[in-house]
Amino acid sequence: MEAEQNSRLLKTGRLVNDGIFIRLKQLKNSQEYNIRTFRQQPVHEISGAFGDLGTLLPILIAYTDGDRYPGPGIDLSSTLVFTGLFNILTGLLFDIPLPVQPMKAIAAVALSRFFNKEEVASAGLFVAAVVGFLSITRLLEWFNRKIPVPVIKGIQVGVGLSLITYGGNVFVKPEEFQYDCPGLATLLRILSCFGLFSSNAFRSLPYALIFLFFGILFALPSIIDHRTALSIWHPRAFVPSPSAFQHGIDAGLGQIPLTVLNSIIAVSALSADLLPNVPTPSPTAIGLSVTGMNLLSCWFGSMPVCHGSGGLAAQYRFGARSGASVIFLGLIKLLLGLFAGRFAKQVFRGIPNAILGIMVIAAGLELANVGETLNTIEAKDLARAEDGVASGSPSEDQPNSRGLTLEWRKRRWTTMLITIGGILAFKNDAVGFIAGMLCHWSYQLHDRHLSWRSRREGRIRLDDDERGP
Repeated sequence: MEAEQNSRLLKTGRLVNDGIFIRLKQLKNSQEYNIRTFRQQPVHEISGAFGDLGTLLPILIAYTDGDRYPGPGIDLSSTLVFTGLFNILTGLLFDIPLPVQPMKAIAAVALSRFFNKEEVASAGLFVAAVVGFLSITRLLEWFNRKIPVPVIKGIQVGVGLSLITYGGNVFVKPEEFQYDCPGLATLLRILSCFGLFSSNAFRSLPYALIFLFFGILFALPSIIDHRTALSIWHPRAFVPSPSAFQHGIDAGLGQIPLTVLNSIIAVSALSADLLPNVPTPSPTAIGLSVTGMNLLSCWFGSMPVCHGSGGLAAQYRFGARSGASVIFLGLIKLLLGLFAGRFAKQVFRGIPNAILGIMVIAAGLELANVGETLNTIEAKDLARAEDGVASGSPSEDQPNSRGLTLEWRKRRWTTMLITIGGILAFKNDAVGFIAGMLCHWSYQLHDRHLSWRSRREGRIRLDDDERGP
């Protein structure tokens, strides 16, 4: 008996050692890929690093804007330090330019209700706890398997179109230049549009760097006018009160479906679409990443964050192809947060809305483009069916891309469009998801009804034949 227990312990030890060895080898391969990619295209990796600023900066500025937001809801220096660290860690752990973005549903509630730091932190901690539970129990993997591809694509396209709408609203917002120059805002909008259109034809140019350069150029008068001194980060931890948690849970409830659908499942699917030659992070790995980021940072007044398909599309659009790009961005954020938080605030507030808006629009266009692969072999369910045909074991319930009939194509397009419509009409990912799933289930119910009728009619004909004339 004792010998058997020792044998089991030895086997367990070997399995643990093998698992550690495999993980270390994966990390080594990740770093080799990051270094190789950065050496091959350093300018594009750096350009892609800043591709997500259009969605990050407006929310970051709104949270810390003392003119309209009393009390600020977050600590800017803490946010820069922690999001910088998380950028570096995600770049090291994953091979893709995985973004670190604000939780938008929480931001919407917090900004409208003027939440303080404790209430914002409580919302982030609540979402982290729920996502952590779903990750540890592997329910995220189950959701990922059960959600049909047309619904996932619908979420991606719907979020992309929502980003385009949001970017358009930012784009047309009045500019607040430090100097009076009639027609400058109009000229800036025209040049920004020209840059967007040019990016489709000349993808080799680092457009995010160009946009950022002009943005900082316009921010210079604000920087010079305020002459903000460097400031060292002094971390201050706090524990939210029970009343703060009550408000935080209320704000976090609306964030959970957005995080699960757009920040985890859609990100995993999008990374496979955009970077098929790079290992795709699993929903569980992304979920644990979201959990860890918020459980570590929210106690210090940092903004609740997640990963997002819009941010990944933005960084890919502007040139990022590896984790090296977000490592570079993380180093910039970390240095700003540690030594120049106030200075960073003036720079961020001085970047024109036209430039931020056009970057968001570009991200939305890139994300919405993934819908075109719905009925091709690039869709993961059709790719699996295609592999089944190649191996001699085709799927019975799902045709492959070559055998996709017109009826199947219409069904998939309809399911995707209904998902998109729900997201755009109600401005809620969860509503779009439910609408898409109901459409998918209605088709399944229709097929089962036809199958039942066919079997029933077959039995009736068989009984008639047995009775004879």
